[in-house]
Amino acid sequence: MNKILTIAIALLFISCAQNSEELNKLKADKKYVENNVEMYVSVWESAFSEKNIELVTSENFHEDVTVVTASGNVTGLDDFKAYYANYINGFSDGEFSVINAFAQGDNLVKHWNFKGTHDGEFFGIPATNKTLDLSGTTLVKMKDGKVLQEEDFYDNYSFMKQLGLIE
Repeated sequence: MNKILTIAIALLFISCAQNSEELNKLKADKKYVENNVEMYVSVWESAFSEKNIELVTSENFHEDVTVVTASGNVTGLDDFKAYYANYINGFSDGEFSVINAFAQGDNLVKHWNFKGTHDGEFFGIPATNKTLDLSGTTLVKMKDGKVLQEEDFYDNYSFMKQLGLIE
């Protein structure tokens, strides 16, 4: 009987140790995801509120970060920043806000809103002085706590109509 009791206690300790390791891994994974979301939201909201795309740095974005677009991917940190600088330059009063952001592992989803007056050149489009209020979603891939890829989704028809570029 003592042998059975000893084996049962040993199995209990082994089980508790395994559960503790699993719990610690889950806590570490949760903290990693929370840090990714917090960093991502903070960088983008700061860059737009301060009108300073230079806040997007290699500290938080991979040097070979990519924006997936319908007209071809934009790759590399400098080109990535130049791409998003169009929003800052094209809308001097632009307001960017993250409505919600959540993640699982290295995948992050951001629901956002962008408002402003199109008073500067925007991707080669001369100022229309029309106001824009656009919401969309960005799918983000992270790697090692840094942004590796982004892909934006929004209603392009609404975007073009609000700027007066289509009827």
